[in-house]
Amino acid sequence: MSLTENAPAQEEIEAAGLWIGELRQALHEVIIGQEELLHGLTIGLLTGGHVLLEGVPGLAKSLAVSSLARAVHGTFNRIQFTPDLLPSDLIGTEIYNVKEGTFTIRKGPLFANFVLADEVNRAPAKVQSALLESMQERQVSIGGQTFDLPRPFLVLATQNPLEQEGTYPLPEAQLDRFALKLLVHYPSKEEELAVLDAMARTQQIPEIRAVVSLEQIQQGRRLVDKVVLDPRLRQYIIDVVFATRFPGKVGLQELVGRIHYGASPRASIWLALAARANAFLEGRAFVTPADIKRIAHDVLRHRVIGTYEADAEGLTSDKLVARVLETVPVP
Repeated sequence: MSLTENAPAQEEIEAAGLWIGELRQALHEVIIGQEELLHGLTIGLLTGGHVLLEGVPGLAKSLAVSSLARAVHGTFNRIQFTPDLLPSDLIGTEIYNVKEGTFTIRKGPLFANFVLADEVNRAPAKVQSALLESMQERQVSIGGQTFDLPRPFLVLATQNPLEQEGTYPLPEAQLDRFALKLLVHYPSKEEELAVLDAMARTQQIPEIRAVVSLEQIQQGRRLVDKVVLDPRLRQYIIDVVFATRFPGKVGLQELVGRIHYGASPRASIWLALAARANAFLEGRAFVTPADIKRIAHDVLRHRVIGTYEADAEGLTSDKLVARVLETVPVP
């Protein structure tokens, strides 16, 4: 069987592109600028991967996430993470009925297609652990019973930079469950002027309209799975991931002792999936090296952990990933 036998037809990609265009248009009615942010969120939607957004307060992280969820005909819940949050506030709890002498299950806000975990790194470890189970297993345990979460199920989390007061660093195991980590930056002067014109008023902003069905999303995911990934590009993905673990073996001697943890095997999986989704968004049925490079930072920045020496030298995860991408040969 050839690589192209199962590839989606161009007509299928173009048909799916219609609702993707409608989704982007609906989002831009509320979100000004932030093209890379919206692109990353759309990739998360198409791959079923949980997404973590990091940026200082006031950059429309929560607005972007809630807008994406509301643009889809699915259920949506927002959870504001605080230091006094309990696991039962997420997953639900048992309620005792005094009259009948029985317990009933009250499901928590995790039971939704889209869950906005706002300021996720302000909650203690037990709450983060409960969220971790739901993200990985897509099920939760309440009172000794296991309940499946809705399909699709997507956690879209925001966090403030760790330097801010009242934040708890997310464990590496939980970070690895996020397919993508997107950095949200300040807008340009022109974009901020447009934000000012649109938002600086007492009238309520119009509610975003739902333009995409859950079935369209599932169909899009099926097409993404069919996007062709050449064996040479598969090997390139593995080479990039291995270079983050053993930089000295690819000639990156300056990074030896600068990477504490390299990327996990999940990174290889999400690099392949996200590259396919990126190709799909650009109307192609095959992946190119440019697709992999475009999403590499989003997939790797939270999985490549630098050492104290790297921090002292100003080598951020993004800089470490950039050096790897510059060095590993492209097929």
